[in-house]
Amino acid sequence: MTSSHRKAAAGRRAPARPAGRGRDGSRVQRRKRSRVRIALAIVASLLVLVAAGAVWVYLQLNANISTFDADGVSGDRPEDFSGGQNVLIIGSDARTGGNSDLGGGDKGDIGRSDTALLLHVYADRKHAVAVSIPRDTLVDIPPCKLPDGSWTTTQHNTMFNAAYSVGQTAKGNPACTQNTVEHLTGLRVHHTMVIDFKGFAALTDVVGGVEVCVPQDVYQKDLNPHRADRGERIFAKGEQKVAGQKALDYVRIRHGIGDGSDIGRIKRQQAFIASLIKKVKSDGLTPTKLLPLANAATKSMTVDPGLGSANKLISFAMSMKGIDLHNTTFITVPWRYQGERVAIVEPEADALWAALKADRTLDGEDAGEKNGHKKPEPTQSAGPVSGDGIAVAIHNGTATGGLASRAATALTEHGFTVTGTGNAPSQDHSTTTITYGPGQRSQAKTVARLFAGAELEPASTDGITVTLGQSYADAPSATPSPEPDTLPSVADDARSADDDACSNLSYG
Repeated sequence: MTSSHRKAAAGRRAPARPAGRGRDGSRVQRRKRSRVRIALAIVASLLVLVAAGAVWVYLQLNANISTFDADGVSGDRPEDFSGGQNVLIIGSDARTGGNSDLGGGDKGDIGRSDTALLLHVYADRKHAVAVSIPRDTLVDIPPCKLPDGSWTTTQHNTMFNAAYSVGQTAKGNPACTQNTVEHLTGLRVHHTMVIDFKGFAALTDVVGGVEVCVPQDVYQKDLNPHRADRGERIFAKGEQKVAGQKALDYVRIRHGIGDGSDIGRIKRQQAFIASLIKKVKSDGLTPTKLLPLANAATKSMTVDPGLGSANKLISFAMSMKGIDLHNTTFITVPWRYQGERVAIVEPEADALWAALKADRTLDGEDAGEKNGHKKPEPTQSAGPVSGDGIAVAIHNGTATGGLASRAATALTEHGFTVTGTGNAPSQDHSTTTITYGPGQRSQAKTVARLFAGAELEPASTDGITVTLGQSYADAPSATPSPEPDTLPSVADDARSADDDACSNLSYG
């Protein structure tokens, strides 16, 4: 073959194939498809693992959560206006379930409500106020369900924290405390949650500790007054971070600070919760951050059925992420000492409940109406006073003559029945006092609307008696008290979640 023929033949040959490629290019395409399938399989496997992990977490949370029997909630409940939400938060001092290792005491003690906060989340989901109810407050405990299915009779003039132990079980009776709060406030409690020593300690560990301020050096005897000596110092004065057992000791300390009362301890507990909220919000209210918190808390938490699943609990927590620290406020129900116990001051407390029912903040801002929620009907304190069917005896507790007659005229004009007038055993009363018998608190509160600043006191015998004080003698007339726009009596002592950690930490 000549050179020219060879060149022509070479020109007719098929072009050379790249290495590893078939006539139709199928080998490389198959390899590419195989790589894609492997990558997709890896991604799918990872997604399955992540999903399985999420499912496991939710199943774990669901397994952690305990609920109390909703059958114990009273059938006679305040109307639900479905604007804001009211959440009752109870700190139990039960020693069962290993809690005695943290708090000491009898391992079989079913406990009481050592701490109680009624959290009102306003309809705008931008404001919240937590109202502390002192454990020693004298209240009426309405009928509560016992383990055998029977119901107790109303208990009058009883310490508030006793309601939690009415259930006579290791978990106490959160429903009974809820019934008591609804009876006291006239507010529908939408959710109730109880957390014990272990849950509280674990929660503070998960967030990496909470910044607190100690008003003075604290020693072992301050935590356990039964000690024979002062013991070691357990807290130095000033700011510090606490977690676990240390955090629990901080919120439980009562003796040796201020007047050693529960009122002072409430102030430090409010400061602690404010600091905890600040820490959680700074870490970010995301499911990733909330899941470890929820896992720690739910291991020692009992909730109402409405929060009885992981989805419901986390959804509730996420619904509050828009509340600013400055708009998160802590107050204590208006109170005064009555011997060694605490009495609620009226009509200031009624004004507070009325404000929450109307979704008004402490400074009078309407945090519900602009959201289109149903507003409650005007409360009794906003309209005319009707004394129809209410009998009252009047005693003059001052040296001012004719005062009982003046009060009797005012009461009669509003439909009250005056059963008698006279002088009190002493004439040195500075404030008007209204005593009332079992089941007559509501009627007594109606009477109090004609006596500005009057204090209500329960009595063991039937009947309502007004003992007039100098405050009534100095008043120009007995005009019905209106519903206030602001609540200075509680607002002046309120704590915001962004307040200085070292301010307002004791009482007396």
